[in-house]
Amino acid sequence: MIPIKNKEGIARMRDACAVAANVLHELKQQVQPGITTYDLDQTARKLIEAHGAKSACHGYQVRGAPPYPAYACLSVNEEVVHGIGSMKRILRDGDIIALDISIWYNGYVGDNALTVPVGRIPPRVAELLRVTEEARALGIAQATVGNRIGDISEAIQRYVEAHGFGIVRDMVGHGVGTSMHEEPQIPNFADRKKNRTELIKPGMTLAIEPMVNLGGWKTKMLSDGWTVVSADGSPSAHFEHTVLTTEKGPEILTLPGPVSFPAAASVAAR
Repeated sequence: MIPIKNKEGIARMRDACAVAANVLHELKQQVQPGITTYDLDQTARKLIEAHGAKSACHGYQVRGAPPYPAYACLSVNEEVVHGIGSMKRILRDGDIIALDISIWYNGYVGDNALTVPVGRIPPRVAELLRVTEEARALGIAQATVGNRIGDISEAIQRYVEAHGFGIVRDMVGHGVGTSMHEEPQIPNFADRKKNRTELIKPGMTLAIEPMVNLGGWKTKMLSDGWTVVSADGSPSAHFEHTVLTTEKGPEILTLPGPVSFPAAASVAAR
């Protein structure tokens, strides 16, 4: 069953997603050559706390892996997702870094991500970032009441592969709300049984997040049990928005903006 949010749930999701978007926007400003991913993670922790929220990834557990030790997922170059901040990982000119922020706020989760260039990057890598972000937009456009989840997947895959990039298949988008991962799963590649995928209804909140490799689509897990990298070592990009489905069309919730309750005043007074 895909959770359908009521009026109160939607209001809380809007606030949680605004907090996540504000943190991501502020963290993006700190990316520069010479900074460590540990420093970025600690900045994310402070920003999340300043907004009256908690990291949703810190301490997160899945079977077979230790609790996630960081406050944000910071994935550099060939790291696809779930990179862990480290004093040893210093950003250099020409790197790219995916910043993935998921937070708890007032009982709900806000989740978003983007990939940032560090200084000047090669033209093909810049195209990777552009195409991945545009694929996200095309996927969001398909999150229309009456469509199916498979329509999102197909739109993303068609666009990415037309540009010669590889769509990651081992991780997918997902519903989000009172937990970080709700139904449905939202692959970024088409299912042959698309017509059997879930029908999109009003009140769903969906994390749409293409993960795209410059080379092949295959990935592997590092020994830390969390960091996923491209199997061929090629750079990878990740862009994510949380979207509310409505009768008027998809509404992007993870845009920076005001928060109505309860931390807006304290954040404004910083």
